[in-house]
Amino acid sequence: MTLDKGAIGETYTIKNIALPNQVEHRLGAIGMTLGGRVTVLGGKDRGTLILKIRGARFALGRGITEKIEVV
Repeated sequence: MTLDKGAIGETYTIKNIALPNQVEHRLGAIGMTLGGRVTVLGGKDRGTLILKIRGARFALGRGITEKIEVV
C-alpha cells in the first residue's frame, strides 16, 4: 500500500521510497528512511498529508506520498 492511502491515526513502517535521489535524501534528513515509522495525523483537501515522523510534524503532498510504500 502507498502512504497516500493510509488511514488517519494509523502508524506504518516504510517499505520502499521510489523518488529521485535528491528528494529521497531530503526525506532521509527529516527521518523518513526505510524501516522507519510514520503516523498519519490528517489530510488536507488537495491530497496533502500531515505526518508525524520521529516526534515532529510534516506536511507532504500527494506527489510524494503516492511513491512511498508502507506496511
